[in-house]
Amino acid sequence: MSRAASAAARLPRWLRRPLPGAGAAPALERLLRDLSLDTVCRAARCPNRGECFSAGTATFLILGATCTRGCRFCAIEPGRPQPPRDDEPDAVAVAAGRLGLRHVVVTSVARDDLPDGGAAHFARTIHSVRARLPRSTVEVLIPDFGGDQTALDAVLAARPDVLNHNVETVARLHPLVRPRADCARSLRVLARAAASGVCTKSGLMLGLGERDEEVRRLLVDLRTAGVRLLTIGQYLAPSPRHMPAARYAAPEEFNRWKSLALEMGFAAVAAGPFVRSSYRADRLYLAGAAAER
Repeated sequence: MSRAASAAARLPRWLRRPLPGAGAAPALERLLRDLSLDTVCRAARCPNRGECFSAGTATFLILGATCTRGCRFCAIEPGRPQPPRDDEPDAVAVAAGRLGLRHVVVTSVARDDLPDGGAAHFARTIHSVRARLPRSTVEVLIPDFGGDQTALDAVLAARPDVLNHNVETVARLHPLVRPRADCARSLRVLARAAASGVCTKSGLMLGLGERDEEVRRLLVDLRTAGVRLLTIGQYLAPSPRHMPAARYAAPEEFNRWKSLALEMGFAAVAAGPFVRSSYRADRLYLAGAAAER
C-alpha cells in the first residue's frame, strides 16, 4: 500500500468520499492552460477541486504560484516568485467570461517581495472582471499585505463585493502554523475592510491543536471586527512534510460551531469537514445577503 493510500485508510469515514465524474473539468483545464492561468484549487491541492472543476468553477490564483512565506499548513510552494504578469488581470476576466461565472473568486500567494504586496494587481483584476462581467459579483481572498493599510485601501477602492482574509487558526497557534503572520494583524485587516462598508469574510481550520475556548474567543473577535461571512473546515495535511493534523473533528462539531456563530450574529456560515474558504462561495454570499435583507 502506498503512503497516500495508507494515510487515506486512516481517515475517519466522514472524510472519505467518491471522486466526481469528469464533467466540465477537461474544458476548464484547457481554458486555464490556453490563458496561462492557475487556480488555488490546484496549487493548494484542495480536496474539492475535482467537484469544482467538474462543475466548471474554480478560484483564480494571481501573482504566481510561488509564495514568499512558508506556512506549515499550506501546499503552495515557498520561494522567489516571478514578476507579476501584466496581462493577467485581463486573462482572468476572459476566463471568467468564457466560464459564465456569476460570482468570480480571485486569490493570490503572499508577495512580500512587492512594495504593495500585490494590491494594485488585485485592484486591476477586479476592474477587469467588472468591465467584462458587469452583472457578476467579485470576491477577493487577500493576504495581509504585511499590515500595510495603503495597500489594503487600494484593494478596497476597487470595491470588491466580498473581501475575504483568513485568520486560519487561533492566536496561540499562529507562531507554529503561520510564523510570518499574526492573528491581531489579520483582525485589523478585517476591521478596516468592514469599516469601509465592504462585505467581509474569514475562515479558520479545526484540527491544528486549538482548544474550544480559543475557537470561541476567535469567533467573538471576528464578529467584533465586523466579519459577516464565515467558513470553518477541517485541516488536512497536504503532504508528510507539512504539519500533521492533531485530530479530525466530527461533523457534529462543525454543526455546533455553525449554530454558535449564527447566534453570535454572523450573516452566513459554512462549516464542515470539506469546507474551504472559497468552496461554494457564491452560495455563502447569497445566503448572507438574504439573511441581512
